[in-house]
Amino acid sequence: MVAKAVRECSGAVPEGIGKEGHRGQGKEKLDRKKEVLYLTIRLNTMSDSLSSTLAALADPTRRAILARLSLGARSVTELAEPFEMSLPAVSKHLKVLEHAGLITRGREAQWRPCRLHAEPLKEVANWVEEYRRFWAESFDRLDDYLQELQAKEKKNGRKK
Repeated sequence: MVAKAVRECSGAVPEGIGKEGHRGQGKEKLDRKKEVLYLTIRLNTMSDSLSSTLAALADPTRRAILARLSLGARSVTELAEPFEMSLPAVSKHLKVLEHAGLITRGREAQWRPCRLHAEPLKEVANWVEEYRRFWAESFDRLDDYLQELQAKEKKNGRKK
């Protein structure tokens, strides 16, 4: 299990963690603390696409830029119009969005259009969906419990 998580992160397994995730199959045995430490450091320092996308979406200016790009391709100048900031500041926002894979920048003669690339948003939606299911199931259980309490109150003839 540990080796699988490590392989997914880096494609490599540290020495001491076997191919099947069992300790002691390598030259040097790693104890559980070293395994946890390795995974913690590796997972906290890796740059995954979900984290990049969420970081890019954290800024309201970048979300507004994406909303404008959802209407079609725009130049940097057109994207900067509604904001009270310099073109270099808008360009920095665009670089963050581009790094996250949320936009692409093209080149058509003198015009350099920016276009929305919504594929990373699907990954965010899938991730959020897991939590939506959790909350839906939690609310369903709460609803069942409240109905059970109401049935008991009716049975016992309690006053409201």
